[in-house]
Amino acid sequence: MENAKTKFDTRGILLYGAWFVSLIATLGSLYFSEINGFIPCDLCWYQRIAMYPLALILGIATFRNDVKVFIYVLPLSLLGGTISLLHYLEQKVPGFGGIKPCVTGVPCSLEYINWMGFVTIPFLALIAFALISILMLVLTVKNKRN
Repeated sequence: MENAKTKFDTRGILLYGAWFVSLIATLGSLYFSEINGFIPCDLCWYQRIAMYPLALILGIATFRNDVKVFIYVLPLSLLGGTISLLHYLEQKVPGFGGIKPCVTGVPCSLEYINWMGFVTIPFLALIAFALISILMLVLTVKNKRN
């Protein structure tokens, strides 16, 4: 009986962890735009479109203990992570054309923050998407074992 409780706790921790990461990322993006006044570029908006629903979906899944939520979360987090990676490359790799959605407004290559020479807002988003994806992959493996 104790083994079953341990399995439940591990899955719950994975869900809570993913939800926490998505919540921090969502609140962080709102802080940067609404409090610091950073205007999001088009690629930032695409990343937000992927992250904001994750906070809601993972929150509901956490409270319902829905361990099969990875079916919905993993594709969304991988898509958001891909956009974040392309955005980061556009900022940090000279001459990287990438996709060009930022033809008007704020350029996608603009770095509002640059902590330690490499941490930018798309980098923070990439880390968040990667953590959520890893947690969902571990949850998937734990589900398949049972």
